[in-house]
Amino acid sequence: MTDAVVTWWTHIHWVHFLTIPLFTGVVGFLINWSGLWMLFSPVRFRGVRIAGMRELASVLPRKIQEIPGVLQGGLGWQGIIPARAAKMGSIAVDKAIAKLGTPSDFYQQLEPERIAEHIVASFRPEIPALVDEVMRREHPRLWRDLPGPVREAVVERVQNQVPAVVTRVTDEIGEHIDQLLDPKIMVIDHFRENPALVVRIFRDFGQRELDLMVRFGFVFGFLLGVPVAVADSIVGQWWLLPILGVVVGWVTNALGMWLIFEPPEPRRILGIRVHGLFLRRQDQAAEVYARIIAEDVITLERIGDFLLNGPRGDRTRQMLATAMRPAIDRAAGPARGAVRVALGAERFDSIRDSVAREAVGRTLTPFQDRAFNAQQAERIQELVARRTKELPPRDFVEMMRSAIREDEWMLYAHGAIMGLGGGFLHLAFFGVGG
Repeated sequence: MTDAVVTWWTHIHWVHFLTIPLFTGVVGFLINWSGLWMLFSPVRFRGVRIAGMRELASVLPRKIQEIPGVLQGGLGWQGIIPARAAKMGSIAVDKAIAKLGTPSDFYQQLEPERIAEHIVASFRPEIPALVDEVMRREHPRLWRDLPGPVREAVVERVQNQVPAVVTRVTDEIGEHIDQLLDPKIMVIDHFRENPALVVRIFRDFGQRELDLMVRFGFVFGFLLGVPVAVADSIVGQWWLLPILGVVVGWVTNALGMWLIFEPPEPRRILGIRVHGLFLRRQDQAAEVYARIIAEDVITLERIGDFLLNGPRGDRTRQMLATAMRPAIDRAAGPARGAVRVALGAERFDSIRDSVAREAVGRTLTPFQDRAFNAQQAERIQELVARRTKELPPRDFVEMMRSAIREDEWMLYAHGAIMGLGGGFLHLAFFGVGG
């Protein structure tokens, strides 16, 4: 045995032998570097549309269908993470946001009382124009014939009802918020329309770990290259390096993904403490994640837009209009009966309903106030950060990884192809070893 080792040692072609780990190290670095590019870039699909590709894609193997653009009839690429933005939104809700709180929790965190105060301050100055617009449309002759002081008195009575109306509106929203607001739809739609936001979530709190993964690609590749060099020097067959290059490329990418996400809990392996790189900074990641959610996803402006223009917007408008009608009746004061007789019940109800409908949209317009939004975002951020820090590590890692888990095979296949190319490249430069 010793003689065989000595013979092997003395016949090693050292330049050929030593360059193999260097090659696999460089290839490992390039694999992880280009793998990150594949994860995040480009944000939008880039490629060409091919006639008949969409129909052909429907009969292709499922794994091929998962390649971005194939099912849409295109040949090209879109970053895995932005391509799965909607899916990540869905998983983020299921794994985390749903556990962060109910729609009612988020609404209460926004302090409905402050929202009401802000709406009153913003809405009161619009009352004269609102009343004038409705009356000119519904009963222009009556409104034109009324003396100026009488018209001013009508406007003033409506204005005096604003605090009661707004309080009732915000109370009604709070009471029915779980039926009116669906965070899952809101998040999925926003992520689908803004895939760059999903990329930002990863990069803002994980760029340091992602850069470390790229550097580790060289280390993994170099270490894996040592047994490859030994095997090549013993076997001495041309096909060995390309085949082992496939193995090295696949394993390098797999180790890179494992390094980021696993294990979720600290663990000792061979006496060494190991812990997923993302998981080591869960608290810091939670702050970054909360800031993005509060500033871009679950904002007061987007909540208001969803309530009025989302899939349940008609229900919201009807509910708010119904809540306003009694206050509008009260604005008519003691003369309500006489006015109702003079105008006719149908015309009176039409005016009242028109005011209510017009007021609905204007009531929630202050939700779009950027300065007020920024103040309220701090409270949402506080809630999301606190609850995200409390998530079990396994739930936290699932929130970040689940959206790309089924597509990881593309990264591994890409690593294997680059490893194969590296093996052939080494052969071209240095020939067959052994």
